[in-house]
Amino acid sequence: MVIQTPNFGECEPTEGLAETVHRAGALLIVVVDPISLGLFEPPGVYGADIVVADGQALGVPPSFGGPSLGILATKMAHVRRLPGHLVGQTVDGDGRRGYVLTLATREQHIRRERATSNICTNSAVCALAAAVYLASMGKGGLRQVAELCFHKSHYAASEIGKLRGFAVNPQAPAKPFFKEFVIQTPRPVAEINAHLRERYNIIGGFDLCRDYPHLDNHMLLTVTEVNSRASIDRLVAALGEVTA
Repeated sequence: MVIQTPNFGECEPTEGLAETVHRAGALLIVVVDPISLGLFEPPGVYGADIVVADGQALGVPPSFGGPSLGILATKMAHVRRLPGHLVGQTVDGDGRRGYVLTLATREQHIRRERATSNICTNSAVCALAAAVYLASMGKGGLRQVAELCFHKSHYAASEIGKLRGFAVNPQAPAKPFFKEFVIQTPRPVAEINAHLRERYNIIGGFDLCRDYPHLDNHMLLTVTEVNSRASIDRLVAALGEVTA
């Protein structure tokens, strides 16, 4: 069973989920935003067997959609089924810390086109950038970034929710959220995004009806640590013009 949390920004309930999934003989796979783990409990705490994430948020430029890196973690019981290589920490003969190749599937050498492993140079470069980012930020820095994302997104949602004709997370208004949130708009999202782009040079949110037809006039917005309060206020002012 695969769940995503945050899911469109909303934090899904997970208490008791792993036990139910395991009783059915299945594995629990959780898709996460890695930045959210600086603030919320990691999936391993509530029994996830496999955790996956997109690592772009870890210091990797968006670069118009790529390249990026994927994150894949699992319990030790499933570690030998992982594709690629696992590097472990050890010490050398002088007691100095070192890293060695702990586990490598040989199938990419033997099975070739049928192999499940595919490690390419671009992914490795992005993984190195993410490692540098995490090492530079440290545990406290990652938590600070997560808190900034949380508070700034809630500030933006609160201000947008005051605008006439707009509603924030209308499907679950009381549900906690992180970084992303949905707004119901008084006009088609395509028209609003054109207004934001042409008048304010702002790239608007994702038009949800493109993938979910029942969510017509619903936009997904994201606010992160890089968005200043002034830029958020500017967005709110621009959206306010839609119903002025």
